[in-house]
Amino acid sequence: MRTTLLIVCILSLGHLLYADVSLPRLFSDHMVLQRNQPINVWGWADPGEQVKVTFDGNRYKTVADVSGNWIIKMDPLSAGGPYVMEISGINELSFKDILIGDVWLCSGQSNMQWNLHQTNYQETDTTFVRDGTVRLFTVGIQWDYQPLTDVSSGSWSEMTMENIQFFSAVGYHFGKFLSQNVDVPVGLINSSLGASSIEAWMSNETLVAFDQFKPDIEPILEHGKNFQELQDDFENERADWEANYYLKGPGIEGEWYEPETDVSEWQEIQVPGYWEEYGLSDHDGAVWYRKEFDLPDNFNEDQFLIQLNQIDDYDKTWINGHLVGETYGRRSHRNYDVDAGILKAKNNVIVVRVFDIGDKGGFTTNAFWGNPILLGSWRFKKGLEIDSETFPTVTMPNASPFSSPGVLYNGNIAPLMPFGIRGVIWYQGESNEYRAHEYRELLPAMIKGWRENWGQGVFPFLIVQLANHHEVSSRPSESRWAEVREAQFMALALPNTGLACAIDIGEAMDIHPKNKEEVGKRLGISALKVAYGMDVVYSGPVVKSVEFTEDEILITFENVGSGLVNKRGAEVLQGFAVATDERYFAWGEGHIVGPDKVLITNPHDEVPVAIRYGWADNPKFADLYNSKDLPAVPFRTDSWPGLTFKAVYEHDAPRF
Repeated sequence: MRTTLLIVCILSLGHLLYADVSLPRLFSDHMVLQRNQPINVWGWADPGEQVKVTFDGNRYKTVADVSGNWIIKMDPLSAGGPYVMEISGINELSFKDILIGDVWLCSGQSNMQWNLHQTNYQETDTTFVRDGTVRLFTVGIQWDYQPLTDVSSGSWSEMTMENIQFFSAVGYHFGKFLSQNVDVPVGLINSSLGASSIEAWMSNETLVAFDQFKPDIEPILEHGKNFQELQDDFENERADWEANYYLKGPGIEGEWYEPETDVSEWQEIQVPGYWEEYGLSDHDGAVWYRKEFDLPDNFNEDQFLIQLNQIDDYDKTWINGHLVGETYGRRSHRNYDVDAGILKAKNNVIVVRVFDIGDKGGFTTNAFWGNPILLGSWRFKKGLEIDSETFPTVTMPNASPFSSPGVLYNGNIAPLMPFGIRGVIWYQGESNEYRAHEYRELLPAMIKGWRENWGQGVFPFLIVQLANHHEVSSRPSESRWAEVREAQFMALALPNTGLACAIDIGEAMDIHPKNKEEVGKRLGISALKVAYGMDVVYSGPVVKSVEFTEDEILITFENVGSGLVNKRGAEVLQGFAVATDERYFAWGEGHIVGPDKVLITNPHDEVPVAIRYGWADNPKFADLYNSKDLPAVPFRTDSWPGLTFKAVYEHDAPRF
């Protein structure tokens, strides 16, 4: 007994001796740490291991808890640097060239993710780039059901003419503006993903308070498992499940995945789409799909990416008889890297066994990123048929990074906490246009949730209001994009928030307008007021009051600077739509009648009851500005139900 106990102690000691203290990827050379607040440094080590941190001549120490987690709160510091941080446990780490300044998180969808090289901007200020007081960190996007403890990739980098090209353009211009106007080092963390909806960026705890998200979130909270844990559970039962239920039927037995399979009697089907449209309305189980494809001309890579997007519900995919991937869950996206060694220049055979566990089945996503291999005509044949009521299903990750509630927060926001930040800039909303009214509740809830979970008080949160887009509107009409803008403006009811209006810098036929410099500048101006307390005009004109008479409407604005301006230089302001109580809108002419006032003529014979300005996807006229060249924020005085009034997230709805 004593010998056994001695061996256990020696083994435990050996594990302790060889354990490495480690930190999240947010800690690296060239990082920026938030000034004027306690600096959190945290990581992992063996339980009970002593960890020491030396920084700016001060020494801090702690002991890893029973789970191996440790955290140290260092004393606040003023802006400055560079510093060196040394961490020691069993091993030693050192991070150099650390600055103390302001750290801003840049998040949202593609208009935040859009890199500098994707715009028309060419940086000519080499002195600014060489100055090195702005540092960049891009989060490698991942997603999960549970909050993760570290980001998947990323490290702090200095600015060079090369690496600024691959950073968020909005973030870069915002950081440059702050650097030139606040005179402190700036750290920018870009955590954004194109086409993502707001609910993907909200925490599980925030989402579960909404009835429409409970069917998604309650099972996640109940099982409490992340993607890897669900995968591990499945692997323990996989062999029996596949042998007894899943890998059966004529397709498996006849090896239909082999290129030599006779497909002369297979039928034709168009992808994407559901097979119910092709005569299989009562079929649940397996359907086999097959087509041929050629490699792109001059292909010479080691791997070839096959993108099959979303499939309802499971798939196994072969190319030239080789299994190249398999995925479970109709929300999950299929992206398979194929070894080039099994490919041919011409006539590669791809076979996909699609397995539906109930309702409709097939390739489901007609996404704009769909590739020629996925889209178009395939051959298909029915395989194993099941009873969906009794078939044992798989509990596996079934999530899309673009639309599944909570998954981007868990993978890309939670791991950043509790790294000190000054605030957040947010550019998102396009993906929620069909549920714009719901956005009124989701955006404030997300802001509150981030602030609460970060534990750093009510930090500034700055929002980019959606730019003008789609066809120009020549007559008053309803607009989903206008409803999103209204929801974004309404979020300003929360303290320490700001808005950058972009109603004048969009592009009709491009959802990614190139002028990211002006967006970054307007966010920066908002930050000067909201985050830094400067006495500046930080917004375009905003309605202060509206007075209706029988013949006219008098509007008083705030945030006018030295006065209102008609940007076109014309005498008459356009873009104001006036309505009677029948809710019929017509254009009314506007005249600037004072530094902060506009008078609108009533185009109706009846008494006006409502007025709107810039209320369109892409207003033909939005000419009202202040003296600081900032556009008036679109508004309406009515509260009549819009196009998205009753639209909310639906658990079973098709989504990217």
